Amino acid sequence: MNQKITILGAGLVGSLLATLLQKKGYEVTILERRLDMRKGNLAAGRSINLAMSQRGWAGLELAGLKAAVEEIAIPMYGRQIHPIEGESIFQAYGKNEEAIYSVSRGELNRKLMTLAEDCGVNIRFNQKVIDVSLETNTLQIEVDSRISSYDEHDLVIAADGAFSALRNSYLKTDRFDYQQFYIPHGYKELNIPAGARNSFQLNKTALHIWPRINFMLIALPNLDGSFTCTLFFPFEGEVSFSSLTTDQEIRLFFEKYFPDVMPLIPNVVEDFKSNPSSSLVTVKCFPWIYKDKSMLIGDAAHAIVPFYGQGMNAGFEDCRILMDIIAENHTNDWKNILSLYQQRRKINGDAVADLALQNFIEMRDLVADPIFLERKKIEKELGKMFPDVFNSVYEMVSFSHTSYFYALSCQKAQDTLLEKVMNAGRFEDSLQSTAFRNDLELWIATYAAEVKAIETAS
Repeated sequence: MNQKITILGAGLVGSLLATLLQKKGYEVTILERRLDMRKGNLAAGRSINLAMSQRGWAGLELAGLKAAVEEIAIPMYGRQIHPIEGESIFQAYGKNEEAIYSVSRGELNRKLMTLAEDCGVNIRFNQKVIDVSLETNTLQIEVDSRISSYDEHDLVIAADGAFSALRNSYLKTDRFDYQQFYIPHGYKELNIPAGARNSFQLNKTALHIWPRINFMLIALPNLDGSFTCTLFFPFEGEVSFSSLTTDQEIRLFFEKYFPDVMPLIPNVVEDFKSNPSSSLVTVKCFPWIYKDKSMLIGDAAHAIVPFYGQGMNAGFEDCRILMDIIAENHTNDWKNILSLYQQRRKINGDAVADLALQNFIEMRDLVADPIFLERKKIEKELGKMFPDVFNSVYEMVSFSHTSYFYALSCQKAQDTLLEKVMNAGRFEDSLQSTAFRNDLELWIATYAAEVKAIETAS
């Protein structure tokens, strides 16, 4: 085969894809703008803990890394909701004790880079790509303020994130569609330290959420007993990053909105002041490919906000689907391979972006609402009663390989079905009625026909 592929970016997606392609017989080089994080350089991109779900595990399994990552992953079987007043509430994610897994972004990235090198991938660090000549596939690279050219490849793949250098070159081409938008919220990381003898101060098998209508705090467990916390918060407004400027304002804010967190974060004021506030961007673009010469993957093609925990999972699924297409193709016809990849993944990249934005509203506004809680309970019961027909959108996304587009398309049909069920009264009581059970069978049949039509169309 002996074809040469250059991947831009040694992040999660770039390192995984490099391993998969190298194992397939290609000669792979990664150009990474940062220094090697394994040598004491901690810059590893966003620090929000990862929530590994089924799509991500499938990509790791394909690369032979699943067992190694399981050693650093903590299962989270549901959300632990912390209202301002009252007891916390646990909401199971799945109906059969399914879990998503808390994984350190930095630790996973280190493992993936090492695996790639062990497979023969050449990772060149401190290589900042500043421009790409699309026709010749020539890269302009800056190293220590010196500019050089690099074109020793048959294919260039951009896995260099939301501000991709290759995508910037696509922007200069005719009829390239590009949409970038920020939500008005940013995020700031905080930390709940471990308790005595590295004990967990909160339930370690849950993703913790403190929903506060227009903002929220979340916490994911780490192996050392600590929790990585992330405050998702407006940049501007009466209660926002811009309004909290003094120690007293910061302290009063946490005492008012997160009184149960204050004892868990002894240095909350100092952490709030010293840790950066970062923005959250969504990117949609088209096309993702240029002839048979280059392509975008992961965040470079479809950067999303982190509220469904699907950014990495979607990127790993991109890798798996691309490898499936290469296997199906049996040749190095990159024009056909890239075209099929774009056809299968573009619609899903857009769909997961929309799902992530929707889930932000759910997490910050709805998870403590009694009506919402009842709906989630009914979803699980319907899934148990009609397992061949009904699966909630959340379970489709997190615990299956159902396409994101199909899951998003089923949302309206599920909303209609659940509205009918909830309007009939308390679900447990309604089930005692023969008339209700007959209606439910009819509603489920209607729902089944609707989603069958969606499946056929997609």
